[in-house]
Amino acid sequence: EIFDAFRKEGFMVGAYFSKPDWHSEYYWWPNFPPRDRNVNYDPEAYPERWNKFVEFTHNQIMELMTEYGPMDILWLDGGWVARKPKEMIREAYENRMKGVSSGYLKSQIINQDIRMDELVQKCREKQPGLIVVDRAVYGKNQNYLTPENRVPAEPLPYPWESCIISGGGWSYTPGAKYMSGREAIHLLADIVGKGGNLLLNIAPGPDGTWQQGAYDLLKEYGAWLKINGEAIYGSRILPPCKEGKVVMTRGKDGSAYFIYLADEKEPFPATVKIQSHRPASGASVTLLGTKGNLSWKPDGNGFIITIPERIQKNPPCKYAWVIKVNKIK
Repeated sequence: EIFDAFRKEGFMVGAYFSKPDWHSEYYWWPNFPPRDRNVNYDPEAYPERWNKFVEFTHNQIMELMTEYGPMDILWLDGGWVARKPKEMIREAYENRMKGVSSGYLKSQIINQDIRMDELVQKCREKQPGLIVVDRAVYGKNQNYLTPENRVPAEPLPYPWESCIISGGGWSYTPGAKYMSGREAIHLLADIVGKGGNLLLNIAPGPDGTWQQGAYDLLKEYGAWLKINGEAIYGSRILPPCKEGKVVMTRGKDGSAYFIYLADEKEPFPATVKIQSHRPASGASVTLLGTKGNLSWKPDGNGFIITIPERIQKNPPCKYAWVIKVNKIK
């Protein structure tokens, strides 16, 4: 029902799956105490048991690929569940086990091969074009990177998506405090300006509902994107990506967008200065959510935009304002 509801609204859908399964006796074997979040026995010492876990994992994921309609993304968490060559294990022992008083780290460097290449092939036979994110596992099955609860300082040379907790934790937290509208809009602009995507985590409660703070946050996003979405959706990097408070993006048609990130209670300034770009001859300069062109003048290699007093007093949205230049030099 959840997948269908999002598809109905035109969304791509992705299935989350945690490769480690602490409820499976084939991952946490009752014969041994759990030492950390990893498998609590050596899969190479007990191959029959490990193979049952691999079979269990494949069956679970194939159920997702066959019983829930068209799937766009398979998002696999728990990167430590992966094939590790013996050389890597040996190196880890040599470099990471020095000075470790217990065996706590041992399971983190054990080979946990779930035959991912085979699994991905089976998935794509059922779901052609499937994007697979085998998080934190270097190789062909990690189709894009997923920085967790952080934003890279600079653009990355490959596809990426920051996964960010919107409030509380990854799972349900009673009384969770959600990020403010300003924080959320600025976060989105920062990520998109650097060429990334934002995956915003909202944890449902025991009855499947969200806390009011989550709805309030999404309303803030919706109101802002209704006016400024063209600066975000389908956009590309526009170097240098950011100048002071201004984040830059570029549309597919070549339009440039300059997103002014306002401080708390900051009024719309009378002028906005851009140093790295200038409108081309005959270009229009507008503010999304308003009518008419804005006046501007050259300034060095850049330009200065004048904001009319009527817009300063009554801006079209909160938190961040977007100046559009339909053609830059």
